[in-house]
Amino acid sequence: MDRSLYVAMTGATQMMRAQTEVAHNLANADTVGFKAQMSAFQALPVQGPGLATRINGVAQGQGVDLRGGAEIQTGRELDVAVQGEGWIAVQAADGSEAYTRAGNLQLTADGLLTDARGNLVLGDGGPISLPPATQVSIGNDGTVSVVPTGQGPETIASVGRLKLVNPPANQLALGSDGLMHLAGGGTAPADPAVGVKSGVLESSNVNPSQTLVQMIELSRQYELQVKAIKNADDNAQSATRLLLLT
Repeated sequence: MDRSLYVAMTGATQMMRAQTEVAHNLANADTVGFKAQMSAFQALPVQGPGLATRINGVAQGQGVDLRGGAEIQTGRELDVAVQGEGWIAVQAADGSEAYTRAGNLQLTADGLLTDARGNLVLGDGGPISLPPATQVSIGNDGTVSVVPTGQGPETIASVGRLKLVNPPANQLALGSDGLMHLAGGGTAPADPAVGVKSGVLESSNVNPSQTLVQMIELSRQYELQVKAIKNADDNAQSATRLLLLT
């Protein structure tokens, strides 16, 4: 295969791959606590016989953008936003401990506290279970308190505390379940320095305008690669006609 055609074809493929990631980020611009995925192109020489004169641009993942999103005031008693660095510990579907910044917590019919995806929210002693209550509140340190049904506000009692962690960023990896995990497995210790704010949610850290511009740029670069493929094909056809004339 002509090397220029190979380079253009590979470039178009990588543009599509990068475009998929950008589209995923843009689709989650309104997802609570979502962290944008990052990728970058790396120049790699084309391997094979001949001079190393051709370079492929290969899109490679660069991890997750861990910058925080904006705060959204909701006033909902089960909405919490992690303040500064840190994560809320949840139990992933495979039973492992995972971490999220999505603080739109829910309460199941059985009284279990979950995140919006249904993952159990973990406390110091495991999943947090709430009794029937007329009032639920979450303190800045993650303490969950309730006023039991049928009793007065003076009976407010603590029923658990969110497990808040803050492992080093280089130890975290995004799992296929959309949650953050420790790269080598295991669990992170609770960090009492991590706090939350109740009645507030953290928005996605995706900037829709910037992401849309990035998507347009990738589309233009993809079109250039397609044009290069067509030019390579035209050159091959012209060469074939010249050979037939001789």
